[in-house]
Amino acid sequence: MSLQILELVLVTIFSAATPLVIAAIGELVTERAGVLNLGVEGMMITGAAAGFAVAILTGSSALGVLGGMAAGVALSSLFGVLVIFLAANQVATGLALTILGTGLSGLIGAGFIGLKREATAHLSIPLLSDLPLVGKLLFGQDFFVYAGWALVVAVAWFLTKSRAGLTLRAVGENHASAHALGIPVRRIRFLAVLFGGACSGLAGAYLSLAYTPFWAPGMTGGRGWIALALVVFASWRPVRAFAGALLFGGATVLQLHAQAASLGVPGQLLTAVPYLATIIALVVLSLRRRRGSVAPASLGLSFVPER
Repeated sequence: MSLQILELVLVTIFSAATPLVIAAIGELVTERAGVLNLGVEGMMITGAAAGFAVAILTGSSALGVLGGMAAGVALSSLFGVLVIFLAANQVATGLALTILGTGLSGLIGAGFIGLKREATAHLSIPLLSDLPLVGKLLFGQDFFVYAGWALVVAVAWFLTKSRAGLTLRAVGENHASAHALGIPVRRIRFLAVLFGGACSGLAGAYLSLAYTPFWAPGMTGGRGWIALALVVFASWRPVRAFAGALLFGGATVLQLHAQAASLGVPGQLLTAVPYLATIIALVVLSLRRRRGSVAPASLGLSFVPER
């Protein structure tokens, strides 16, 4: 395999992993605060539809990105009000959010099916972008890829080094003790949910504005569910989530190349390869994990302050 082909494969893997990285990091922060939001898929698909619609109507990809994030925040705020302030069941509400997002995306994108626009521009630095193997990988990506990398670094630092991050983790581990210490549990959880929604909307906007610059119903293809699995796979650690997203991206590229090579394997089986890889990784991780759960202790538990 030549360096040029290897570089192309690596760039493709990072592109396929980007929406998973962004969505998984957002959900990781949400779950570290003790809230389980199963509506990632719904927020992603709504972000994809809203982002593409705004970009087409305004002619601006930047506004399209903001539109996708706004859609994710709007849905996550609805979820947050229900589960944080009204103490609704988090699992049921998250599933309902996915159904709502799927239907809403179809409504938003109904008038934009079949339309196309130019993909977002890629970075190009003279000399650096032409370096063998790493040129396009490090210096020739689009905004979304760099945003995903920045999110991983920023969230890893935030959760482990900052006072606000330690407070958020305390809320996720024991919300009753955090409340007793005067920490505003519900406000912190609501902000974490909004952050997760913004990340899911951004991931969806990437799909319709950069990865495949058009809108099609169901274009997320279950990536929201994979992002949820990646958070568990990563043991709620940002760097591990990034590695898991690359694993899924590699499996996606592998199945595409296998289909192009006409190996005689049913296409449906090849399409399932990325999801099977994720399931196998989760099983292996669970077998190797030490006794005791590494999940936030208050994850999925409603908090109702005493009056």
